[in-house]
Amino acid sequence: MPDFVKSLDRNAERWALLIFYVMLVATMAIEVLRREIFSYSSIWGEEIVRYSFIYLAWIGAAAAVKDRAHIRIDVLMHYLGPRLKALLYIFGDIVMFVVAVIALYWSWEAVHVSAKFGSVSHGLRVSMVWFLMAVPVGFGLMILRLTQSFLRDLRALRDGRPVYEGDKMFD
Repeated sequence: MPDFVKSLDRNAERWALLIFYVMLVATMAIEVLRREIFSYSSIWGEEIVRYSFIYLAWIGAAAAVKDRAHIRIDVLMHYLGPRLKALLYIFGDIVMFVVAVIALYWSWEAVHVSAKFGSVSHGLRVSMVWFLMAVPVGFGLMILRLTQSFLRDLRALRDGRPVYEGDKMFD
């Protein structure tokens, strides 16, 4: 795999999260200053913050799938052998994959309806397709990361290595 593709695979969500987070914080700071100093605020600032947060949530969910960082109760996992643990993670990835495919289909349907009727946002007057795309983009990234996780777990199971469990928040 070329270095650019490897770097993109490793850091795509991080860069997207950084961009949306900076956009959210900068717009919010500008809007607070405008409101407090000039007693004036805009509707477009609120929309940018809202939709940046939505993109942050969905791309962050995909990043959490990649790093296996979603909240889970794994007390029983400590008592299982590596093979059974790998099988449970693979089962979990398959279930999550099915849910993500269904959610991708229905979220894409919402984007299609919005494009068909030409809905626009109230403040920015931009097509709502750009904002509604956050959900299919997030689920599409989740499907990609779940596929990678599934293949990684299968390799670990085949090679007899312990399955990747993600970083622990507390030890």
